[in-house]
Amino acid sequence: MGTHPMAFSGVIGQAGRVAGPEDSPVRSADLRIGGRPLALVSPARVYVCGITPYDVTHVGHAATFVWADAAASVIRMSGVDVHTCRNVTDVDDVLTRAADASGRHYDEFALSQEFLFEQDMRLLGVRRPAHEPRARHHIPQVVQLLLALLSAGAAYERDGHVFFRGADVPAQSGLDRDRALELSREYGDRPDDPLREDPFDVPVWRPSGDTDPAWPSPWGWGRPGWHAECAAMALCAFGSSVDLLAGGADLAFPHHAYQSGMVEAATSVRPFSRARLNVGAVLKDGAKMAKSTGNLTLVSELLREHPPAAVRLLLLDRRWKQPWEFRTKDLGPAAARLERLYTAAGRPTSSATATDAVSAALLDDLDVPQAVDIAESEGGAAARHLIGVLSLG
Repeated sequence: MGTHPMAFSGVIGQAGRVAGPEDSPVRSADLRIGGRPLALVSPARVYVCGITPYDVTHVGHAATFVWADAAASVIRMSGVDVHTCRNVTDVDDVLTRAADASGRHYDEFALSQEFLFEQDMRLLGVRRPAHEPRARHHIPQVVQLLLALLSAGAAYERDGHVFFRGADVPAQSGLDRDRALELSREYGDRPDDPLREDPFDVPVWRPSGDTDPAWPSPWGWGRPGWHAECAAMALCAFGSSVDLLAGGADLAFPHHAYQSGMVEAATSVRPFSRARLNVGAVLKDGAKMAKSTGNLTLVSELLREHPPAAVRLLLLDRRWKQPWEFRTKDLGPAAARLERLYTAAGRPTSSATATDAVSAALLDDLDVPQAVDIAESEGGAAARHLIGVLSLG
């Protein structure tokens, strides 16, 4: 009886040394992300910064989560198991205000928005993550993180607030002071807060007013800061480091920079993330798609009129770093490209070379356009392979 050479019990004798399945080579050292190699050992740990559940999903959100899902699928294709964690930031002042406006309690309101989000993700073929922590369930871990930061001298307390020392974070992110201040203000921070020793120190614990969610802590009743929530949830899911940290390009600074800085300061393990997947912004009418600009296209609206696989291909058929302009009319060409891919998959060809070329393109910084071009041209097994890896079926 033939036995795969990677069998757990091993093989003794020449007669048992038969070839393994040729369609599933182990390519765990071949992945490149951001132009750098990311050799992996099972299980790969992928942390995806998830939603703040105060509004339904727009195309900009969907692009990030579809790309993170595709990256995890490519990792599985390489022969590596993947554990994905996608958090829910359900302790956030924006969410609390939205819940108040709707006349609902913040956690009940968040759950209703999560339900709508999960519907959209399911239709787009995004797998449920292995871990889906919610910030409100991890307040004790946030407190533990803060105590570790205080013990390491990386944080300090002022009038019931705890601040993380972030003076070095902008330079570590490759940003000059003025640009870092601009981004900090853009994402709701207050660098001019007189309680801070440095403008780039950020709150990791804040006192809560009567209308804010509150938990007891050594510094009084309060609530955690955004960056600390994600840092604590990542530590709970994966420990002191992850292989891939994914989120939108707008999260690179300040959020991912401070999340990483807090974990590294608390654990003395560097880097927190071996690679980052900061997906390029989706624009509409020349501006980043966002509720604040009122230029949203909702995923649920698109999926009522267009095949989910065509929407998914439109999101993926480009380089992941690049910002791009969303136009509804581009769904027609995406659907046509998808149909050509399906037609190619029906051809009775089976070229290991072509299938390997599709895999090589995906492993080379997730080059989906090149992989689709090869699959469409070569057809047969190569096209079926691509459709399966990218969940376009």
